[in-house]
Amino acid sequence: MTLLNTMDRILYDSQRQGRISFYMTNYGEEGTHVGSAAALDNTDLVFGQYREAGVLMYRDYPLEQFMAQCYGNVNDLSKGRQMPVHYGCRERHFVTISSPLATQIPQAVGAAYAAKRANANRIVICYFGEGAASEGDAHAGFNFAATLECPIIFFCRNNGYAISTPTSEQYRGDGIAARGPGYGILSIRVDGNDVFAVYNATKEARQRAVAENQPFLIEAMTYRIGHHSTSDDSSAYRSVDEVSYWDKQDHPILRLRHYMQSHGWWDDEQEKAWRKQSSKKVRAPGACSMAACHGEFWKDEDGVWGMLN
Repeated sequence: MTLLNTMDRILYDSQRQGRISFYMTNYGEEGTHVGSAAALDNTDLVFGQYREAGVLMYRDYPLEQFMAQCYGNVNDLSKGRQMPVHYGCRERHFVTISSPLATQIPQAVGAAYAAKRANANRIVICYFGEGAASEGDAHAGFNFAATLECPIIFFCRNNGYAISTPTSEQYRGDGIAARGPGYGILSIRVDGNDVFAVYNATKEARQRAVAENQPFLIEAMTYRIGHHSTSDDSSAYRSVDEVSYWDKQDHPILRLRHYMQSHGWWDDEQEKAWRKQSSKKVRAPGACSMAACHGEFWKDEDGVWGMLN
């Protein structure tokens, strides 16, 4: 989680310096990434939104590729055709991010149905925010998954804001988990800043999805500490004190650190050394990506078309 936090800080600063065009941080939501990713099988297919870089990082996606994608250089797997933070990797079973809100939900359900038909013995996990849950694609996906009994985990990161819209203006019911029973979907709400709670909920959901071929809905209550993106200024719609509370009192990294220290597994010196090491890990590939050239425009169609046998 600290490595992700460090990468966020460095790439956010890179955007502010004009080195990359856009970025979205994961500040405050790291626990939802690591807790859920640790409970999955590496062959499980992941459909993310745009704030799940930690899931891909947990699967050993190289830092060099994170950097290349955000810089859009020749080393990027998509050759700079996607905007920053739209990662994808076939080898890590992570489907390329779709920008339009909630479009990944019906895509994920279709993939889960295909896995069921193929007896693939794996599940699909689909991440989205509480704002995406208001889209029609979410409701279509929930109903599709329930009626066709698809092995999928719907993982909702309820981080308090859909860009600038607070949850108080997003829904009037009891959150997102309460919607599951109406579709016949088993649901649970967990503390998204407790990495162990997220892990246990995801582990149970995966076991049941595989064994029973049924969908499962997890609502992880967390908080988006950073701005929505580098194009957003969240001080326009929330107070500094509100953000400070979550950053200083209920941050998932801070909570895990205190837990480990209370058991004698971690100390301040180890923390300092790991943060220094994390910075070095990120800065080296960052410097390489900055120096790498961008692709030539006449090669834009390379890798797009292929010959069929």
